[in-house]
Amino acid sequence: MNNLTQLSHYQARINQFLTQHLSTLAITDQRLFDAMNYALLLGGKRMRPYLVYITGETLSADIHDLDAIAAAIECIHAYSLLHDDLPAMDNDELRRGQQTCHIAFDEATAILAGDSLQTLAFDILANFPFRQVSISQQLKLIQLLSQASGYQGMCGGQALDIAATNQIISLEALEQLHLLKTGALLKACVLMAAHCGVLVTPQQFESLTHYANCVGLAYQVRDDIIDITSTEQELGKPAGSDLAANKSTYPALLGLQGAQQKADQLYQQSLQALSDLPYNTEQLQNFATFIVHRTS
Repeated sequence: MNNLTQLSHYQARINQFLTQHLSTLAITDQRLFDAMNYALLLGGKRMRPYLVYITGETLSADIHDLDAIAAAIECIHAYSLLHDDLPAMDNDELRRGQQTCHIAFDEATAILAGDSLQTLAFDILANFPFRQVSISQQLKLIQLLSQASGYQGMCGGQALDIAATNQIISLEALEQLHLLKTGALLKACVLMAAHCGVLVTPQQFESLTHYANCVGLAYQVRDDIIDITSTEQELGKPAGSDLAANKSTYPALLGLQGAQQKADQLYQQSLQALSDLPYNTEQLQNFATFIVHRTS
């Protein structure tokens, strides 16, 4: 199975799981339920679920168990995009080539849909019938996702991003910002999947963490580059939005060429981290390659 075929396979798998899971929810308000569906199921590359699946496959995890992790992380990701698009944040009107949720519905419904998707993520992890995950491991999964998505992760990074708008910050500060805002959830994909796999030693967890940190930063560097080199049609949202909002980005700090060199450096570091692992890490290597060369 080549990379694109594998990606399509896992995209279909997680979409089916999410669709089926949503269909089991008792509907208390149809409009809110429709907004949740809209935010979660309307497009998306599903890169985070894909990273969960290939990490788990590398470590011989049960794919049934990985479904819950992939779904929970995608719920968190969808909620974060939904809130990110709100007028109080980025005030975007397009996402994935479609109207953002607060435009398609209304602002209050979009906020509640985001809140509902966030809590749904933890509901999935707490109640899923895992096959090879113990209760203590299940608690660890909840802990990892809560840390990655909250004050110590994505939300904290978003606050730093808002504070850095219209400011000139150091490269070190920018990296810390993105290790939290973007990198924390990507790292959770790797570490949560690792907790479902074969026995992983502390040293191997350290190597996987280093890989995930490098890939997470590389993802954001490439995102910053794409934002100023792609069209609105390619992105499915306004191009150059970070530049227009005067946000701190890698191209703004390092220049376009310097930003690409930074992405390449992180890519090499991610491969070095994988070289320390006693597994066939080809899929994780290919993921890192995709991250630094993607165009959307």
